[in-house]
Amino acid sequence: MGKIYLCIDLKTFYASVECVERGLDPLTTNLVVADKSRTESRGKGAICLAISPYLKKIGIKNRCRIYEIPEDIPYITALPRMKLYMKYAADIYAVYLKYIAKEDIHVYSIDEAFLDVTPYLELYKMSSRELCEKIIQDIYETTGICATAGIGTNLYLAKVALDITAKHTKEHIAYLDEELYRKSLWHHKPLHDFWQVGRGIESRLAKYGIEDMYDIAHIDERLLYKEFGVNAEYLIDHAYGREPTTMQDIKQYRSAHTSLSSNQILFEDYAYEDALLVMKEMVEMLVLELTEKHLVTNHISLRIGYSDDSYPSTGKSRKFSLRTASCTYLTDAFVTLFKEAVNKHYLIRSIGIGFQDVVDECRESYTLFDDIEEREEEKKLQNTLVEIKQKYGKNAVLKGMNLLDKATARKRNALVGGHNAE
Repeated sequence: MGKIYLCIDLKTFYASVECVERGLDPLTTNLVVADKSRTESRGKGAICLAISPYLKKIGIKNRCRIYEIPEDIPYITALPRMKLYMKYAADIYAVYLKYIAKEDIHVYSIDEAFLDVTPYLELYKMSSRELCEKIIQDIYETTGICATAGIGTNLYLAKVALDITAKHTKEHIAYLDEELYRKSLWHHKPLHDFWQVGRGIESRLAKYGIEDMYDIAHIDERLLYKEFGVNAEYLIDHAYGREPTTMQDIKQYRSAHTSLSSNQILFEDYAYEDALLVMKEMVEMLVLELTEKHLVTNHISLRIGYSDDSYPSTGKSRKFSLRTASCTYLTDAFVTLFKEAVNKHYLIRSIGIGFQDVVDECRESYTLFDDIEEREEEKKLQNTLVEIKQKYGKNAVLKGMNLLDKATARKRNALVGGHNAE
């Protein structure tokens, strides 16, 4: 017997939770999850983290901004409550465990999971659809949350069945195998509807006249390898509906740290000097993550987004001859990068920083001009800060800069996933 996977998605999860908490039906309620307190300060309005299924049904786009919702459509606005969503997600995971062992479950995101149901169909004397329907019904009875699902003979097909096919079925459940995939989706457009094909990849394929999966399957593979390198393998496999990765592969995978990053959409538009302050806070927090994970880096990057959408984002990166986790060294390097990359004449909307080429601290190195004793003392201090924050919370130790009016660290430390925790 071949493999059978389910990919289960919780419909507009955050918005559905807020509807359930209010005793409302998500399928008939106009509700958005957004922090409206940001609207005035951000000019163009806060982003809706989620909208109820009913709003989607009448044409409102998910992840829209508040101002994009037509004024003649009344709706409820719910402040994000990330801890509550995490509790619901845990309750739903408990439902999965009633039917499937944890070794056969991969939580892909807070609202989506893959389940390898292959050995359970014989156990329960059910078809894949029957088991899927039973799990979805249990989720609804336990939490009030509606779910959709894709069923596939591999992980990729289960995901595509969910993303593309299920939305067109009455039951919101769809099945795909390789033959059905080629028959029904080879000519599906646009390409970015398919899992792991973003708009960037779509535009690069368009250079060769490739518009659908059929085109990928029938073009000279050498062109794909020339354009995408080894990643062409994924495109070719997926064009035929193939996916070699299994649940066992996912469970056995152990990530090797290669990069760390931090991105922040500011609570309001920031001037140059104020944004520099926030960036310094971000660097310090990310350095402590390096310290906690016993890692060092020799490569940094910075990306700045502006409030004026007509002005493109700017950024720079830099490599060093040494590998370090020194907050002093890395902060100074980022300040230099900031001064080189940022246009002072535009207000700043977002900041992104990154450490690339991250490796174990055993590969730490120094320059001839470094005071090694001073570096070791700084390392001890950073380790102490990590221990204190782990025990007493991220705001247990603050610097003077964290108390300034435009600083964001204290507020962000109280958030979960960048959003209101409560």
